[in-house]
Amino acid sequence: MLDGILIGLQTAFSIQNLLMVIGGCLIGTFIGMLPGLGPMSIIAIMIPVAISIGDASAALILLAGVYYGAIFGGSTSSILLNAPGVAGTVATSFDGYPMAKQGKAGKALTIAAIASFCGGTIGAVLLMIFAPALSSVALLFHSAEYFALMVVGLSAIAAFAGTGQVAKAIVMTVLGLIMATVGEGALFNLPRFTMGIMDLQSGFGFITLAMALFALPEAIFLVLNPPKPSGNSDGEIKELRITRAEAKSIAPVIGRQSLQGFFIGVLPGAGATIASFLGYAVERNIATKAEQEEFGKGSIKGLAAPETANNAACTGSFVPLLTLGIPGSGTTAILLGALIALNVTPGPRLMLDEPQIFWAVIVSMYIGNLILLMLNLPLIPYIAKILAVPRNYLIPFILFFTLMGAYIGQNNATELLLLVGFGVCATALRFANYPLAPLLIGFILGGMLEDNFSRSMQLYDGVSFIWQRPMTLGLLVIAAALVILPSYRSRRARKQTPAG
Repeated sequence: MLDGILIGLQTAFSIQNLLMVIGGCLIGTFIGMLPGLGPMSIIAIMIPVAISIGDASAALILLAGVYYGAIFGGSTSSILLNAPGVAGTVATSFDGYPMAKQGKAGKALTIAAIASFCGGTIGAVLLMIFAPALSSVALLFHSAEYFALMVVGLSAIAAFAGTGQVAKAIVMTVLGLIMATVGEGALFNLPRFTMGIMDLQSGFGFITLAMALFALPEAIFLVLNPPKPSGNSDGEIKELRITRAEAKSIAPVIGRQSLQGFFIGVLPGAGATIASFLGYAVERNIATKAEQEEFGKGSIKGLAAPETANNAACTGSFVPLLTLGIPGSGTTAILLGALIALNVTPGPRLMLDEPQIFWAVIVSMYIGNLILLMLNLPLIPYIAKILAVPRNYLIPFILFFTLMGAYIGQNNATELLLLVGFGVCATALRFANYPLAPLLIGFILGGMLEDNFSRSMQLYDGVSFIWQRPMTLGLLVIAAALVILPSYRSRRARKQTPAG
């Protein structure tokens, strides 16, 4: 391993590869800040550029830099505009946006930058140490285990529900699962519930739904409830620094979620999205009762958890990609295509046959995270000034990015009609005090849940896989505990509260 690290250092610190890291991080951060584009789009566009470089190490370093740069920068639009264009940063908006509304946009961006840096850096160190061993762990997970893992993700919905809103959260999750069934099914390649509309054959677009649930209702709310002018008219964004007490508070969260996020990222098919949701859910469930009340209202722990987890998972997702040749997400699937186009065969022999590529990518991740921190922290005062713009002027920008993001996602006008329809429904649900996050979680995980359940049913001729595979049964028990424990805790709290 030491010889490999030295080869990686030598390759990564060449002038060309350092420029690739810086360029990839800059492009990724900028694209991540624009809701609707996301890392998949830009990596697909940049594959011809990467191939034209000629050097496989430099090309992969560039594309990897774009990937984790986009995840790093994706928090900005989630925090400032409540418009998460990247699935991995949806959970960031749950507490990041409320912090921005409280006048703590600078502090929220600082926490997001530090948490992202720590998650990515710890993930890179873990990748360096455990990559050979973790490839064998990933092989233990089959369709049955992935199905159970998705159930664990869905069972965490109680963490996204307010006090006494678990039933509403379950209803919204079921609605999300129903919406995920629109389009071609996992068992038969036939369209379902499309009402004869050809554009729905591939299902609803994630970007369209994310924008409709979060960004569009925000613009409608600004129209219906114009903000009152505040006394602070100088436009200065305050509270850019975090205090020692706040740093002490989020340090254990960052440590736990770096580990958890990385190991979730290692599992092919899990990725940054489920890591961020589970990270948020775990931290809320283990928090004290007073801290739990803060989640969803501007909790620094609720912001640090998903930001750490998604960046650590982003790094972890390179384990199955490089050591097994299995893409862990849509983005790493595109990276796999880029590797094949560069005549590089990912798999167990990559470390032995082409160590300069394997180790250079890992070392470049550490350098990239350092560059991202140095790029983002000095820019926070300027980025945060977006909120100094009067809120009424932000409405056209929110609408523009929302419509552009939805259209780019599927390249058809039907998405714009769906966006408006879903946006109006989401606004009505928000007025009725229904949590919108569980709907999006159900939608994101629904497709993966159905695919893995269908494969498991075919392999085991029924649901016998649940008790035939101990790991599957163990994960389902954890899922049941995640559903039962919050209800038990709230019931016990009601009993302990004196009447009257």
